[in-house]
Amino acid sequence: MKRLFFAIYLLVVLASPAWSRELVDQLGRRVIVPENPQRVVALAPSLVEIVYSLGQEAKLQGATQYSDYPEAAKKLPRVGSYVRLDIERIVALKPDLCLAVREGNPKHQVEKLVALGIPVYVVDPHDLKGVMAAIHGIGVALGVEPRAAKVVAAMRQRIAAVAARIAKANSRPNVFFQVDAGRIVTTGTDTFIHELIYLAGGVNLGAGPVAYPRMSWEQVLALRPEIVVITSMAGGQTPEQLTAGWRRWPGIPAVQQNRLHVVAADLFDRPTARLVDGLELLAALIHPELFGPAHGSR
Repeated sequence: MKRLFFAIYLLVVLASPAWSRELVDQLGRRVIVPENPQRVVALAPSLVEIVYSLGQEAKLQGATQYSDYPEAAKKLPRVGSYVRLDIERIVALKPDLCLAVREGNPKHQVEKLVALGIPVYVVDPHDLKGVMAAIHGIGVALGVEPRAAKVVAAMRQRIAAVAARIAKANSRPNVFFQVDAGRIVTTGTDTFIHELIYLAGGVNLGAGPVAYPRMSWEQVLALRPEIVVITSMAGGQTPEQLTAGWRRWPGIPAVQQNRLHVVAADLFDRPTARLVDGLELLAALIHPELFGPAHGSR
């Protein structure tokens, strides 16, 4: 059996064109990709954004629904949503590389693309370190590793700058981060937002094993948040509409001190370099005495 496996492996490697190379993605999968991919389809909005940040947008041939940043990304051909890919549409675009995410892109659809002979490089970031690793890996896959290294270095520098200021803080305020305007849903420990709240000098009141726990107003009142940060994934609501539910409870410290903040969802729910923008915004909202007035909140 081992000899057979080795023989098949040799056939695959020897059959690969000279202009291809073997990479290992964030799932540990070995992927044969072109030396310089020219037709790339990104299967999630975050991946589109990363490709743009690497200056490789000219290679993008397709993107999924809600790929809306930067503005030019809205014009890319659509290949379904990231949870329901249009395989026929992807194949019709003749990609020489697809970029995918483990959490979101269905495994069976990724495997179907691979079976059709399309290389698929998968990323799986769970924290800022993982996001930087994903950016670096995509940079390698696209043949622009030096550019990826610069993006990652800039992220690290900005994170360090926030940490240096937070080290001077005298307290860690309690923060409630609401991720859905229609319901009281917050963020648990295993989320990007939890990490950002901690790095920004706050305490995440939603910390716990459930990634996105739903809470009642009774539970929220008991937590007594000092700062409330609200984002609506659906969008389309004014800051006044998003904060109206909270203002019904004047006993909450965040309401008493007028520390209700509405922020853009895509600064916190997309694993891209812009998570650092979200970190800087949160740090200014939590510790204005150290960062000055926050820009980007509504």
